[in-house]
Amino acid sequence: MSIPSFAGGAAPYTGGDPYADYRTADFPFTHLPDLADRRLGGSVIAANDEFFAERENLIKPEAPHFDPALFGHKGKVMDGWETRRRRGATAGEPHPSDEDHDWAIVRLGVPGVVRGVVVDTAHFRGNHPHAVGVEGASLPGSPSPADLLADDVKWTVLVPRTPVGGHAANGFAVGGGERFTHLRLSQFPDGGIARLRVHGEAAPDPAWLAALGTFDLAALENGGHAEDASDRFYSSPANAIHPGRSRKMDDGWETRRRRDRGHDWVRYRLTGQASLRAVEIDTGCYKGNAAGWAALSVLDAATGADPADHTTGWRELLPRTRLEPDTVHRFVLDRPAVATHVRVDIFPDGGIARLRVHGSLTEQGARGLAAG
Repeated sequence: MSIPSFAGGAAPYTGGDPYADYRTADFPFTHLPDLADRRLGGSVIAANDEFFAERENLIKPEAPHFDPALFGHKGKVMDGWETRRRRGATAGEPHPSDEDHDWAIVRLGVPGVVRGVVVDTAHFRGNHPHAVGVEGASLPGSPSPADLLADDVKWTVLVPRTPVGGHAANGFAVGGGERFTHLRLSQFPDGGIARLRVHGEAAPDPAWLAALGTFDLAALENGGHAEDASDRFYSSPANAIHPGRSRKMDDGWETRRRRDRGHDWVRYRLTGQASLRAVEIDTGCYKGNAAGWAALSVLDAATGADPADHTTGWRELLPRTRLEPDTVHRFVLDRPAVATHVRVDIFPDGGIARLRVHGSLTEQGARGLAAG
């Protein structure tokens, strides 16, 4: 699939909807979670310059905001990362050199395999960078900025230096299957970037999960993944496997109101083949729109069953059960169940804030995770 590219600046803002002339496209990787999301623990841990706007803005989960009247003592206040204008060394050479650039280092909230990157220059119309580049590195533990900037750190090019457009979502597909923990975003020679989105597949540390033994197998940070759902109208089903409890209504998975006799469902792939022992279904912050009832089924894809076929291979663990609004519901299974996938059916529609599936990897599941 060809990914659209944008070039040049946008027209000056003259009033009205600032997104009216925003340039964007449907990128083939944005259904995957944003591994840099602040809500997952992502952080912009260093930058060489953030004179006009702070580096931390890069990974805010919400869309960039523009207030045309907001100015500070350094100038226009922008919702993004913006560096000062670079200059050449002398009056005879006033322009920056071809290699001059600014950089920011992002620690991914969830280490993983990067499948696509969006460098969003929303509202940076004439002050966006001419080009950007993205590199990835993988370091154990909690390395400091100095550790990451050391000469012996291997940085792999994910997005080569490429021109970008202003006031646009600039998307780049990323190949390869290497696991990364940190990214370095470079902009040439300077300018402003509103947001960085790093879409990919979570790849947790197998040694850490082995040490834990029992953990939440559906959690995004542990390699869980929202494969499919009947409805994503109000919010993504991936929200329901985010860390912590939900804080507001759009922090979970919520479907539109059904006007037929059907019901909604969501399917999650677990960390790997595992023995499940307990389940939590949390309707936190859903008060007048919580799902009315829920049922939970499991499938072991190691048997050859197709998770996308909801008619074969699935076994019901939790029969249709009444849910209370704004409540954590805990269910201890009568006996452990081996599975690679879980499906939650909600009746007839509504919201679920969090799903937790507690258990331990089987030997086969642990081998598969270690093999990558």
